[in-house]
Amino acid sequence: MKVQQTNKKLKSKTSKRNEKTSKKRKLEELDASSEDEGIELKDTRTSDEPVPKKTKWINKQRVLVLCARGINHRDRHLMKDLKSLMPHHRSEPKMERWKTLSVVNEMSEMKHCNKVVLFEGRRKRDLYMWLANVNEGPSVKFLIENVNTMGEMKLTGNCLRGSRPILSFDQEFTKQPHMAVIKELLTQIFGVPNHHPKSQPFVDRVISFTCLDNRIWYRHFQILSEDGGLAEIGPRFVLNPIRIFDGSFCGNPIWENPTYQSPAKHRQLLRKAAKDKYLNKQKQKIDQVVNAPKQTHDFDPHADVFQGDLRKKAQELVKKDNQSHTKEAKRKAIDEQHAHMSKKEEMRKLKKLVQVKKVGKAVQNKKNKTKKVNLKAKDSNKTKPRFLRSE
Repeated sequence: MKVQQTNKKLKSKTSKRNEKTSKKRKLEELDASSEDEGIELKDTRTSDEPVPKKTKWINKQRVLVLCARGINHRDRHLMKDLKSLMPHHRSEPKMERWKTLSVVNEMSEMKHCNKVVLFEGRRKRDLYMWLANVNEGPSVKFLIENVNTMGEMKLTGNCLRGSRPILSFDQEFTKQPHMAVIKELLTQIFGVPNHHPKSQPFVDRVISFTCLDNRIWYRHFQILSEDGGLAEIGPRFVLNPIRIFDGSFCGNPIWENPTYQSPAKHRQLLRKAAKDKYLNKQKQKIDQVVNAPKQTHDFDPHADVFQGDLRKKAQELVKKDNQSHTKEAKRKAIDEQHAHMSKKEEMRKLKKLVQVKKVGKAVQNKKNKTKKVNLKAKDSNKTKPRFLRSE
């Protein structure tokens, strides 16, 4: 009996292996047939030549999805979610961290891929994503923020595996040139080609890319009805663009984000701000004691009238009133004296001015008289003969 059971298990394993190999062969044949689609038929051919097959798969976009060592478990689940949503992808094992990024171009050529999605982790915290066109470029580097995978969200939406999505872009992608380049890369990578062998001939989901706060927000929805009813499936994340290069993982930077700040720098600034937390608290306490107002409220002076002995309170109030009246009378007398003194001083000043004016007029009159006398003397000398004139 045991021998029969072991034989059955071996037969089942061999049958499964044969099924897998047959599926791989079929896919390879489909790829080969699709590659030979553009070849024209000859008028004559030999019997050994294979007959080229015609297929409807024209858009030959193959995306290589891989990651470098050092990514987090959540980032790895995000990569798996994107693979499940992209039937035209091809996977590759983890890339070693000591290898340069130019090796990715060779990997994509070996896998016959046109586009590359590379996930790169730093310090088990930060996740970077590269999107590149292998043949001529360009390539874009993003920082992925606010990652939520399908398993974490547990949303109600559901869609057919391998179906083709509708890509929805915001109007901001057409206003700026660097956003137009990013839009073209996203459409070629996340858009499933028509009549792909692994895809389904249905459209039951929407991928939206919205530009807000200099970032790209990725959302994935299921189409519930033709009226526009949607249900979010996931995953969801935010792409913060850093740089755009003219080549594939190389070349000169075409565009650079001026508002980008690395997460390590941001954490460093937060630590510096929290470093002097105790000193700031002590300074605030001292400032509060020093600048505290002495009288916080304006109390009513007559609020305590009906508390205690009424006669004593009445006598005190009468004394206060009398004192206030006497003070006011003294102030009025002092003010009157000041006014009287000021008037006297003004009168004295006016008298002095009048005296000065009178003296000035007397001096001028004397000067005029002397001038007239001198003129008369000159006229009398002119009329006298020359020997009687006073020289």
